[in-house]
Amino acid sequence: MKTIISAALIALAAGTSAFASVQPIPGSITYDNANVQLEKAPVGSTFFHNFTDGSGHDVSEVYKVNADKSVTLVNRQISNAS
Repeated sequence: MKTIISAALIALAAGTSAFASVQPIPGSITYDNANVQLEKAPVGSTFFHNFTDGSGHDVSEVYKVNADKSVTLVNRQISNAS
């Protein structure tokens, strides 16, 4: 089990497509093919984006900064509370 988790974390850190990509939803920074570029964020760093979706659920997303300063959505959690 440790090996599987370690491999998953390494794949995620390396930015490989070993996992299905998380698709943007309305409210996501990269929704509707938005071309987001960060000027001062370190390459490989991550940041959170929190918002409320159209159904009143709290959404928390994690983005990674790419080498070209664009961002990639890597994870999303949606609360069940509304």
